[in-house]
Amino acid sequence: MANDLDPRNLIVPRRRITGISAILLPFVSAGQYSGSLRDPSSVRGANHDSFINQIDWPGFDAHVLRTATAGLTPAVNMDTGYGNLLDDATRRVILERTRDLLGGAPFVAGAFVGDSPDSRWSLTSYQRQIEPILACGGTPVIFPSYGLNRLDEAGVVAAHRELARYTDRFIAFELGQMFVPFGRIYELETFQGLMDIPQCIGAKHSSLRRDLEWQRLILRNQVRPDFRVFTGNDLAIDMVMYGSDYLLGLSTFAPEEFARRDRLWEQGDPAFFELNDTLQYLGNFAFREPVPAYKHSAAMFLHLRGWIQSDLTHPSNATRPTTDRPILADIARRLGIETRTVHP
Repeated sequence: MANDLDPRNLIVPRRRITGISAILLPFVSAGQYSGSLRDPSSVRGANHDSFINQIDWPGFDAHVLRTATAGLTPAVNMDTGYGNLLDDATRRVILERTRDLLGGAPFVAGAFVGDSPDSRWSLTSYQRQIEPILACGGTPVIFPSYGLNRLDEAGVVAAHRELARYTDRFIAFELGQMFVPFGRIYELETFQGLMDIPQCIGAKHSSLRRDLEWQRLILRNQVRPDFRVFTGNDLAIDMVMYGSDYLLGLSTFAPEEFARRDRLWEQGDPAFFELNDTLQYLGNFAFREPVPAYKHSAAMFLHLRGWIQSDLTHPSNATRPTTDRPILADIARRLGIETRTVHP
C-alpha cells in the first residue's frame, strides 16, 4: 500500500472536522490552592489527597467549559491530563466535575490501567476504568498498557472485542513510545480488526508519522467510511485535510483558534492555511524532544494567557527551560492572543 500511496487523492475539501481536545490538568503548589472540591465525600481511596489539593480546579473548570463553548469535545484523563500519572480517586473527581460542568454535553475520557512490564492482560482492570467513565456519561478511550501490549496482534483485537461487551461505544488508541514506554502502534491488519468492532467508533493514532496515518485513512475509506481516524500527530495537524479528525494535546493551547481553523476549512477559506501554519509552528516547538514536556509548554502558554494560576506540572512530568516563555509569547502574538508580561 505504501508504494501506491498518493496523499493528494485523500484530500477532502470543505469537510466538517470533528475536533476533540485533550484538556491540560493545571497544577498549583499546595499553599496556593483556594478552590473547593465538589462533593469530596463521593470519592474514596487511600490516595485521595495525593493530588486533589494540588490541582487548579477553577482553571480546569474554566478550560473544560471554554473548550466545549469553542465547539470542540473535551477529553479528560488523557496523556495531556496526566491520566497515566494520577490515582483512581483523582481521575474519578475529574470525571465527576466534567460531567457536572458539561451538563450532558459529550466528552471522552482515558481508560488507563496502571500495570507493570511483567503484567498480563486484565479485562477486569479495564472494566474498572471504563465503568466510572460510562457512569458519568463519557466515551472511553482505551489506553494501551503493558498487559495489553503483551498480546499478539490477534489478541489485541480479541481484547477490544471483550471490552465491547461492556460499552456501546469506545475509541481505540495507538500511542507511540515517544509518549509513554507502554505505547504501541498496531499492524494495519490489527487496525482493520478494530474497525470490524461495531462499538469501536474510531481510533486515535499517535505515531507522529504521516505515512502510517494515510494508510489507515485509505483502509477506513474502503472498509468503514463512518469510522473516525483521530489524528494524534501534533507535528502534522493538517492531517485533517486528508480525512482525519483529531484528538490532540496541542489544541488545549488554543481551542478557539483550532475551532476557527476547522471552520475555515469547511468554508473553503484559504485563510485556513496561514492559521494552520502558525498553530503548527506552536506544535513543532512544543512537541520537540523530550516529547512529554509538551505539557509544561502547554502550562506555560495557558499561564501566559492568564487562564491558569501557575505553569507547574505534575511532579513526574518532564519540564522545559524558562527561556521558552518569550518564544511562546511571540507565537501567541502571531495568533492574535494577548499574554501577560514575560519574565524569562
